[in-house]
Amino acid sequence: MSTVSAQGHVSHVVRSIRAEEWAAVKELRLLALRDPVASIAYMETYEEALGRPDSFWQERAARSGESGAGARQFVAEGADGAWAGTLTVLIEEPGTTDWAGFPVDRRQGHVVGVYVRPEHRGSGLTEALFAAGVQWAWESGAERVRLIVHEDNGRAQGFYRKVGFGPSGVTVPLADGDEECELEFVLEKG
Repeated sequence: MSTVSAQGHVSHVVRSIRAEEWAAVKELRLLALRDPVASIAYMETYEEALGRPDSFWQERAARSGESGAGARQFVAEGADGAWAGTLTVLIEEPGTTDWAGFPVDRRQGHVVGVYVRPEHRGSGLTEALFAAGVQWAWESGAERVRLIVHEDNGRAQGFYRKVGFGPSGVTVPLADGDEECELEFVLEKG
């Protein structure tokens, strides 16, 4: 758990979610999927997420909560209990394939589901979420941390560079025959 300060006082605590917070996980994900850049930032739509049963959200929170080993979701929580942002890190194991079908050749963290409410952007919360997620990945034995970002999402690419990630040269096509692609950014342990 870490804290984010603004103008001399603690504004948010960055921490792992708890399994019983599944409803808040669902609420924040639905909010993220309504963001104007959601169509290039997420692999599901608001309608798809809205249609998922509560059991899906309960399982998701249990797998990525504070006791999960293969994934961890972090939130920035305000003094009032409201969640201002989130980030999830998945651990990918060597010898497996990732979501896009590419082979995984080393133990690595994969950052997904990054979202900070618009009114909190630029406040340091995204940096704090990344710091917590990357630290957890290192503690989990990851040799590197990666993420995938849409080629047209310049705002996100700029932020990822700011926190130490850089393009690896790997591109991921969005769909068969689609000219658009996503780019892999990586942060090597060092």
